Amino acid sequence: MRRLWNYMWERPDDYRLITYLFLKGLALIYFAAFYSLAPQIEGLAGSKGILPLIDEQAALTQQYGIWRFFLSPSLFWLHASDSFLILVASAGILCSLMLFLGAFPRLMLISLYVLYLSLYHAGSLFMNFQWETLLLEAGFLAIFLAHGGSRLVIWLMRWLLFRLRFLSGMSKIISGDPTWAGFTALNTYFETQPLPHKGSWYAHQLPEWLLKVGTAGTLVVEILVPFLFLAPRRLRMIGAAITIVWQLLIIATSNHNFINLLTILLCLYLFDDDALRHAMPERMRNFGNNVLAELMYGESRIEKILLAFSASFIVVASSLQVFFMLTASSAPAWAGAIDNVARAYSVSNRYHVFPVMDTQRLELITEWSYDGQTWQPLEFEYKPGHPMRAPEFIVPHHPRLDWIMWFVPKGGAPFVYTYQRFLDRLREGSAPVVSLLPIDTFKHGPPKYFRAHIARYTFADATSIRETGRWWNIRYHSPMWLPPVPYKPW
Repeated sequence: MRRLWNYMWERPDDYRLITYLFLKGLALIYFAAFYSLAPQIEGLAGSKGILPLIDEQAALTQQYGIWRFFLSPSLFWLHASDSFLILVASAGILCSLMLFLGAFPRLMLISLYVLYLSLYHAGSLFMNFQWETLLLEAGFLAIFLAHGGSRLVIWLMRWLLFRLRFLSGMSKIISGDPTWAGFTALNTYFETQPLPHKGSWYAHQLPEWLLKVGTAGTLVVEILVPFLFLAPRRLRMIGAAITIVWQLLIIATSNHNFINLLTILLCLYLFDDDALRHAMPERMRNFGNNVLAELMYGESRIEKILLAFSASFIVVASSLQVFFMLTASSAPAWAGAIDNVARAYSVSNRYHVFPVMDTQRLELITEWSYDGQTWQPLEFEYKPGHPMRAPEFIVPHHPRLDWIMWFVPKGGAPFVYTYQRFLDRLREGSAPVVSLLPIDTFKHGPPKYFRAHIARYTFADATSIRETGRWWNIRYHSPMWLPPVPYKPW
């Protein structure tokens, strides 16, 4: 046991180049996340935003009292103004650039984690996605990589990647969704995903037999391949290669912000420096010999204590999450308390990517009017709207309002409520909310009237695109009735 303990605290020389590249890549992903969020955050969570942070904090204060600081850790308990929201997002951009340049890596990694965790809680529904928690979980572990990284941290990175991929696959089985069971999920996925791009259209044209092979392949890559991550070196690298190829295929056919890039980055720790050098041009093979001399710094006693405590908590919390997710059993109170803490600080999370697949694309078409007689459709920046507008490739950008709108036709109370708040802000002429829409929307002031329709969108065929420029076929349904929905914080 003592030998194992000493082994886990070793700082292996054969991962110095891996760690160097991982921190550079993480800095770029942090930059993309903060840069995408900064111009949106005021319209989403500002005082005149769709779901104001101050309302969220008031609800949390009433419900949890003093415990709110621990269950929703955030810098915004100190100050919750619009300018501070923007300042925190802007500080994240600056810190990510400094991390990329190698300035004060430990301080920058701590700062980035705290800043993004604060925005994660401030953004409520708009930040309630798995890529946020994945970035926070990886970002927290990366704090212990600032001056290298023991084998314990490397193992935790692999454990994170294993959980991300394995639970994403198992969630598809557990859900009982017939499209996954019948290998037809990809028959509709490319058309029905939240924000398709042109590559999605091309993938949708593939023959049905190939789409079924792709569906089966997805299950294999997500459920079986992750076990290679925990295997010896050669098998680990095979698992990494398969996963990376699959993530590149997803990027080529889907707009999923930065999650696929972050998954590829996590795969680095399935390789080692020798493997990377063999893949480099000969003139660059000595690149890692002299990089990051600071990676050889030893850890202080306090750093070891913090890492040991964090690792123990993450292993326990994540193991419980895996067990209760796979068994679909109710967690006892003590396990629920551990899960609440893990999720509050986003150091361990459950992952379930597309466990249920939509078989048709329903879009909520919002129309607005100044007089109640003449109506115009409300266009969004990226989500499907006008049939002549081609779907755009926007990775790693994440337009959060457009993404949330994909959920509204499904009728979930939080999403319908958010949509109603969105329309209320538009009636008020809230500049931060209007800025989330294309430029020159409502040039003559805020409209007085709104109405909504549900429509089914399907990809147009190649002939229609070539002859008319039409990318979508639209079939209107009856107007959507949107009853008032009471709001509860999530």
